[in-house]
Amino acid sequence: MKILKLLLKIVGVLLLVLVVSALAYVYHQKPTYEGELKLNGIAKTTTVYFDEYGVPHIYADSKSDAMTALGYLHAQDRLWQMELVRRIAPGRLSEIFGSIALKNDKFFAGLGIEEASAKAIDSLDKKSETYLLSLAYLNGVNQFIEKGPTPIEFSLVGVQKEKYTLKDIYNVFGYMSFSFAMAQKTDPLLTELKEKLGDDYVKELGITPTPNTTMIRNTKGPRDQYGNISAAVNHIVDQLPVPAFIGSNGWVVAPGKAKNGKVILANDPHIAYSQPTVWYEAHIVTPDYEIYGYHLAGVPFPLLGHNREYAYGLTMFENDDLDFYKEENNPGDPAQYKTPDGWKNYDVIKKTIKVKNEKDVLLDVKITRHGPIVNDLLDDLNVTSPLSMQWTYTQQPMKTLQAVYEISHAKNIGEFQHGVSLIAAPGLNVMYGDAKGNIAWWATAKLYTLHSGANRNFVLDGASGKDDIKSFLDFSQNPQAVNPKWNYVYSANNQPDSIAGMLYPGYYVPEDRAKRIMQLLESKSDWDRTSISSMMIDVTNPLLTENVKVLLTAAAGETLSSEEQEALKVLKNWNGTVTTRDAAPTIYYKWINQFLRNTYADELGDTNYKRFLASNHMVKSEIAAQIARENSLWWDNVYSKDKKENRSDILLQSFRESVSFLTNKWGGNVSQWTWDKANTLENPHPLGKIAALRSFFEVGPFPMNGSPEMINNMISDFSETGEYKVLAGPSTRRVVDFSDIENSISILPTGQSGNPFSRHYRDQSEMYVKGTFRKMMMNKDEIIKSSTKLVLEGK
Repeated sequence: MKILKLLLKIVGVLLLVLVVSALAYVYHQKPTYEGELKLNGIAKTTTVYFDEYGVPHIYADSKSDAMTALGYLHAQDRLWQMELVRRIAPGRLSEIFGSIALKNDKFFAGLGIEEASAKAIDSLDKKSETYLLSLAYLNGVNQFIEKGPTPIEFSLVGVQKEKYTLKDIYNVFGYMSFSFAMAQKTDPLLTELKEKLGDDYVKELGITPTPNTTMIRNTKGPRDQYGNISAAVNHIVDQLPVPAFIGSNGWVVAPGKAKNGKVILANDPHIAYSQPTVWYEAHIVTPDYEIYGYHLAGVPFPLLGHNREYAYGLTMFENDDLDFYKEENNPGDPAQYKTPDGWKNYDVIKKTIKVKNEKDVLLDVKITRHGPIVNDLLDDLNVTSPLSMQWTYTQQPMKTLQAVYEISHAKNIGEFQHGVSLIAAPGLNVMYGDAKGNIAWWATAKLYTLHSGANRNFVLDGASGKDDIKSFLDFSQNPQAVNPKWNYVYSANNQPDSIAGMLYPGYYVPEDRAKRIMQLLESKSDWDRTSISSMMIDVTNPLLTENVKVLLTAAAGETLSSEEQEALKVLKNWNGTVTTRDAAPTIYYKWINQFLRNTYADELGDTNYKRFLASNHMVKSEIAAQIARENSLWWDNVYSKDKKENRSDILLQSFRESVSFLTNKWGGNVSQWTWDKANTLENPHPLGKIAALRSFFEVGPFPMNGSPEMINNMISDFSETGEYKVLAGPSTRRVVDFSDIENSISILPTGQSGNPFSRHYRDQSEMYVKGTFRKMMMNKDEIIKSSTKLVLEGK
């Protein structure tokens, strides 16, 4: 009995020690939001107030002190995120995740981002404030890396902390830029479809082939499977542990349309959901500078921001800045390829990819005058001809860091415009408004034209030179609007008006969001912060009902089951609004998915149909266009031998199949097929793929209002399950009101901190789901009253 009591005491002591150790570990892991710290590089006392949502308000005597503080604070809340995003461009994820990340690393290591970063750093003025403030930021980041607690993710995956460098900052820009590009998802696939189906089918996808578009038909042997390229790149981007940039809304209302006679800016960049969220907020105040900014992981200057003088936001331009070229090897010398000036040697860059617990992988990257050969960067392509990738980001001078510095430090609209003009890639729509009443929008990118007849929707001819870039446009020719007479500017990733006598090629989304934004902005001239914030969460798309009208016509006079009759009645009475209480969107989106399969899968085949859906922007643009086509090659099912299907046949068949599916899934009561059952959002964390860790790291799931191409854009894949996992949407919602700048508002999808032990890890998530906002505080007295205080002193 004594032995048993002794054992129980020992077990009790061990449990107590374990509990105390766990509590100590959790306490040690939490971010430091109050007290005092000593940092190298702080010249004078710097005070940081963390407001009730964990946003740091940094009051410093100099910009250098402020940036050192920012770097330290950014790292303590987001070091794991910063570690992941800096590893993508140089191909270093396999060091953490092992061979599962090898495909990603081979591809990104060969794109040339790291080499472009090195060139940009070499050309950077080492005496400029851009450079010096970036070093101050890195100083702060690296002091946290050296002295701060190691984030739990580092311990779980067994990775050592490393100092952050200037090249890491540039590599973050490189990944961001590539995630904007769309050509790699569509051009190779369209080339294969053109070869397989012919020009007429491709024309009905909104693509007009031209005689000069390369891909000569083979008469011997198998054709190259270019669609494999689209599939491989899509898979790589989908597997990345950090979010991709996808789309956005942005608009600025001039004083003439505002109730209080002052500019109002609204912006919600659409980015894949993740935990932590993309943006890190920080408010900096020095004697000669103030900015309330939104920072990417590892980037010292904010891509979104405002102060008392001006505000800016961004959306994705969606211009085409990436082209594929079919090159031609020298039959007598595989080290050479054909150019307009004869045979030329490939440049070869040797790469070493380190793989966790395995041997290093050696990679030889062949470089042409257009860019790297992608055949060796992607597995299982079945493409025999060498295919190069020409990308504006790696081929034009990279001045992104200078640009972001200038737009966040501009003194007037002229300086701001100069800053945005420095961005060659990615293509952005930059929205601007200021306290003086100016509003503006600029499309930023280094735009170019190809020689006559070249069609950049397809793989181009690399050998002859006839498909090469002909000229670059001056920035003055980019789409833009400054103080337009209609009193607002906007962007929703839609096609801009013609420039330089042409519609600039790109991968623009359908007009749904743009039309709704214009419809609402045109409807009134007394906009204020409240009405603008309500507009940001708008979930009505009247264009959806136009598609329904075509279905109603197809169903007229047909014999329908009771469930089909009820479902059709729900759609008939629908105004295009998508809330969690509605059944109509559940029926509509299932019908759309069936319509896509019944229209395209027979001609494309299952593999290319999946690739077609993955192109996303192209598919979304085609839905309404195809439904509106009474006559189309695509309507006929090539497998039905005794009938030629028409539009009504396919639409009605798709509707019947949808109702049958939903009845089997959710029962025969159509009113119970509500959207909350079908549309959910969960903010994923890379370690959430491990079931035991999911609830700890991930935030959600939540039923969500909205759907693709609403203003409140809830982006999901085309799903045949009747359920839609929201993958991307507003990464923040911001409303900056110059009539009351200190009460401007915003929200994040989860929280400010990426540290799961922080109280700010998920404290905004329910507000975000409900469509509410919180203040972006700028009044110092108000900030002090509701904040904790951290004092930073120099060593």
